[in-house]
Amino acid sequence: MRLAFDFGNRMSTIAHAIQTSRRSSGWIIWFAIILGLVVLLYGGVLKALAADWWTNSDYGHGFFVPLFSSYILWHQRRRWMSCEIRPSNFGLLVMLGAVVFLVVGSLGAELFISRVSLLVLLVGMILFLAGWKVLSVVSFPVAFLIFMIPIPMIVYNQITFPLQLIASRFATFWLEVVQVPVLREGNILIMSDYSLEVAEACSGIRSLMSLIALAVAYGYLAESRRWVRYLLAFLMVPIAIVSNAIRIMGAGMLAHKFGPGVAEGFLHGFSGWVLFLVALSLMFVAHWIFRHIGESQKEAVHA
Repeated sequence: MRLAFDFGNRMSTIAHAIQTSRRSSGWIIWFAIILGLVVLLYGGVLKALAADWWTNSDYGHGFFVPLFSSYILWHQRRRWMSCEIRPSNFGLLVMLGAVVFLVVGSLGAELFISRVSLLVLLVGMILFLAGWKVLSVVSFPVAFLIFMIPIPMIVYNQITFPLQLIASRFATFWLEVVQVPVLREGNILIMSDYSLEVAEACSGIRSLMSLIALAVAYGYLAESRRWVRYLLAFLMVPIAIVSNAIRIMGAGMLAHKFGPGVAEGFLHGFSGWVLFLVALSLMFVAHWIFRHIGESQKEAVHA
C-alpha cells in the first residue's frame, strides 16, 4: 500500500516537473530530446521525403507545409502552453503502433506507410507527454502535415487518368467553341497539323495538391466558419480542373495558329504558373462571396 502511495507521489512529482519545465526554458530541452529521437528513427524517411519535394514538382509545396505548421504552433503557443498536462499512457501504444507501421512500410518498400507513421508517432508523443487537451489544441498543425506526404502511387494513378480525360474533354469543348478543328481520342487531341497529348503532368494533379494545401491553410487563417473552410478546399478540385483545361485549350490554339513549337517550351511552363495564380485568385473571389453572404445573413437577422 505504501509502495503504491509512493509511486503515485513520484508520478505526480514527475508530471509537475514536466509542466514546470515546459513553462520555463526547460521545454527547449524536452523539444530537443524528442526532435533528436525522431531524427534518429526517421532520418532516412525524412531524407527521402525531402528529396521527393525537391525532384517531384507535384509536391514542391512540401517544403511549405512543415513551416506553416511550425508557424501555427508558435502563433498558438500561449494556448497549448497554458493547457493542463495530463499524460496519457495510451500515447505509448500509439507510438508502438507507429514503429510497427514504420517496420512494415520499410519491409514492404511502401513509402506512404513509413511516412504516415511519422505523424502517428508525433500524435503518440504528444499524448504520452502532454495528454489529450494539448493534442486537441495542436490538432490542426499536426494534421496539416499530411499534405507534405505524397499520395500512394496506386491512388495517384487512379486519380490522374480520370483527370486527364476530364481536362481533355473540357479543352475539346472550348476549342470547338473558338472554331479550332479538333478530334479527341481518349486523352489525345488531334488537330489539323498537331496532336496534343494530355499527359499525367497536364492532368491538373500538380496544381490540385498544392491548391488544396494552400486553400486549407488560407481558410484556417482567414475564416472562422468551418463550413466555409471545407467549401474552399472542395472548390479547389473544379477550379484546378477548369484552369488546367483552359491551359490545354490555349496550347491547342497556339499550335493551330503559330505551329507546334510555340505551344511547347517556355510558354507551356509559364502558362502553368499564370493559371496557378488565376486559380488562387478564384479562391479569393469565392471567399469574398462567402463572406458577403455571411454579412448579408447577419444583417437580415438583426433587421
